[in-house]
Parts: sequence; structure tokens; C-alpha cells
Amino acid sequence: MRNRPPTWNKTIALAITGASGSKYGLRLLRCLLESGTRVYLMVSQAGQVVLRMEADMDVPARPADAERYFAERFRTRPGQLRVFGHRQWTAPVASGTNPPDAMVVCPCTTGTLATIASGMCRDLIDRAADVVLKEQRKLILVVRETPFSTIHLENMLRLARAGALIMPANPGFYFNPQTIDELVDFMVARVLDHLEIPHGLTQRWGKDEIRRDSLRDQGERV
Repeated sequence: MRNRPPTWNKTIALAITGASGSKYGLRLLRCLLESGTRVYLMVSQAGQVVLRMEADMDVPARPADAERYFAERFRTRPGQLRVFGHRQWTAPVASGTNPPDAMVVCPCTTGTLATIASGMCRDLIDRAADVVLKEQRKLILVVRETPFSTIHLENMLRLARAGALIMPANPGFYFNPQTIDELVDFMVARVLDHLEIPHGLTQRWGKDEIRRDSLRDQGERV
């Protein structure tokens, strides 16, 4: 009797580009994989540079080598993680006949924001985002830049009107985070919420005990 292929809760395309904040993308990748989600991963060339700078990760340039690298690091199940190259036009994310359930660009550079907004499709990340938009799937852009120029804001507005969800990397502080990891988890939790993937990364607002603790801590600091 043949073994049945594994089934996945969802298929999510994740792109990590060259904006600072690679910790967001890596944490999101881990959470997606741990949730039983299949992930189609794309890392831009600038993203590889930033991963080396911020996470001390030397990601191989060849997609097959990068796939083995990430699979070993995150201990994925067979077939759960696929890594695609910048010009790998035969990847499933390049066609509307096989789109993912959703796509996240995390972190998202303003350059990637601009090319997606223009529909230029210079590489696979741009094309995958274009496919997700035209197929009316969810596209989440975790933009990491400050300040925003008028051009950045106009590109965000154009994409929001096209159906994308613009989610700048702005973590909240009302739960009094004590570590960088807690700030990262705040943003990743918001992304997972919009992907409708359950998680336990952060507290939920509105619980009485949380509200009392927050108010007490604020009073001690006044």
C-alpha cells in the first residue's frame, strides 16, 4: 500500500526581501511551519545580504541548496518547504492555475512595494504577488521603512485599493514587552491573525486581568 502524501492546513508563499527586520520573516517562517502549513519561500538577493548581517545566516544562492539549508534549520517535514529562485518561472507561484492560499512579503522593501504596485514583475517575488492579487487571494506586505515618502504612501494606497493588506512593521507596546523577541512576536501574531492561522504568541486585548495589569504598570510609571 502506497504512503499517502502529506496534507497541509494551508499553502502560504513567503518572501523575505532586503529591508531591515529579517527577524520578522524568520519568526513567521518558523510559526507557519510549526502550524502544519506548507510554505513556498523566496528570498531576494538583498534579503540574503540582510539575513547574513542580522541573523548570521549564510543562505546558499542555489534554490535546492537553500531549501536543504532551511529544511535542516527548521526541521521541516518532507515536502513542507519549497524554496524558489529569483527567475524560477516554473514555480507554482508564477501561475494563476496554482496560486497559494495567501502571500506575505516580510519584511517588504519600498522597492518591492513599488514594483508590485507597478505590475512590472521583474522577478518571481513580483510575479507571485501579481498572481495573488489577480486571483483575489490575500497579499500581506509588512513594509519596513521610515519615514515614508509621498511615493511610498501612494504605492501603498494603490495596492490597498487593489486588495493588498498593508501592515507596516509597527509593534505595539501596551503589553509592556521586555525583549526584542516579544516585539517581533507582536507583529508576527498580527500577520498570523490575518492568515487565519491559530497561535499563542501574544496576549489578547480585552481580558480583564490583562487590562488591570496594564493599568497598574502604567500607574507605577507615572
